[in-house]
Amino acid sequence: MWCGAATTVTTPHNHFSHTTTMLTHNQITASTPPSEADIIKDVILRHCIRHGNQMIPQMAAALGYSVPTVAKYVGEMISEGYFIECGKMDSHRGRKPVIYGVNPSACYFVGVDIARFALTLGLMNLTGEIVYENTITDFNFDNTPATLDRVCHCIGEFLSQSGIDISKVSMVNINISGRVNSHTGESYSIFNFEENDEPLATIFSEKIGLPVRIENDTRAMTYGELAAGNARGFRNTLFVNASWGIGLGIIINGELYYGRHGYSGEVGHMNVYNNEIMCHCGKKGCLETEVSGSAIHRKLLERIRQGQASVLSPRVAHGQTISTFDIVCAATRNEDPLCIELIEQTGAELGRQLANLINIFNPEAVVVGGVLALADEYFLPPIRSAIRKYSLKLMCKDIEVFVSANPQRVGMIGACMVARQSIFAQKP
Repeated sequence: MWCGAATTVTTPHNHFSHTTTMLTHNQITASTPPSEADIIKDVILRHCIRHGNQMIPQMAAALGYSVPTVAKYVGEMISEGYFIECGKMDSHRGRKPVIYGVNPSACYFVGVDIARFALTLGLMNLTGEIVYENTITDFNFDNTPATLDRVCHCIGEFLSQSGIDISKVSMVNINISGRVNSHTGESYSIFNFEENDEPLATIFSEKIGLPVRIENDTRAMTYGELAAGNARGFRNTLFVNASWGIGLGIIINGELYYGRHGYSGEVGHMNVYNNEIMCHCGKKGCLETEVSGSAIHRKLLERIRQGQASVLSPRVAHGQTISTFDIVCAATRNEDPLCIELIEQTGAELGRQLANLINIFNPEAVVVGGVLALADEYFLPPIRSAIRKYSLKLMCKDIEVFVSANPQRVGMIGACMVARQSIFAQKP
């Protein structure tokens, strides 16, 4: 466990502390195997993060360790700053027993979610509380060194504005799209420039001056949803990130599925269509070319230029940038018929493809996240209808299909939680 340590929206007292699920060994980088002491400390710390302040005999009884063992390691964690005394229990006889708890400000974790049209940053304390966050909406992702530098600059500004002691930041996790090897810190899709010989995580770390890891954006969102969102309590779940692209997070037996090299879930690049539309991955016919925020964006521009009306027509005529969020707002706030039609069509086609995945994985639930999930009143019904229509009856008869607990923040929350997870010792 024990490793070294635009528009601003501050949201204190948002708790996401129900972290019963853990990343498996190939997602956490550790230079040496954890000692028995490290593992016991992890168990005690996790228990108190989840259950709150307790006396040592309570911890010992719940965890199956002896009272002297728990007392020893709690004492060490007090010295290390991870635990604090939280008062004494009233007692009619003898000495009042001391209550101990996790020190929320022992260390902090930064989560950064890079989206196509926004950069969201969050600061989480040790107990899982988001103590500060910042959403930069004038961000337009471009796969260039200049964008990489801007992300690093924004992280630096964010930390300065947060008011915390930067030396207490134990880890920064940055969500990026595409193929990411979170174990080695390498990205094979974005910010993968020929002049850079070092892993992307190392480059970020050198520029920011803090420990950095990178994670696939959809997988981090899935982890956030599993640990603190609507996927909590399900052991077999599919999470769909319906944003500018389409990504899939897979939860099997309560754990994230990474695949051999950590690249699982690239559902957006399944070859589905016999079209001549070039995907950003370099191939034709990918699911993303017809089912994604970028596909809706392309179709919207085509339809407006053909003369169809939309509340977004003036912006298109003036060459202004149209984001997926703009399209969602046009549908949900302005009831724009064209945007509603495109979102509903996309939902129906996504549901058809999800039916195939349901036939393969037989999940308990499907959680739909990403920007398009904000249009759930138009997006979710056609998804559910297509799932019922195209999946096997036995597969979908009791499946639950719902939107993310917080589509706009789950990526940032997941990034923070992945960063926090990195301080814990590996499972033996």
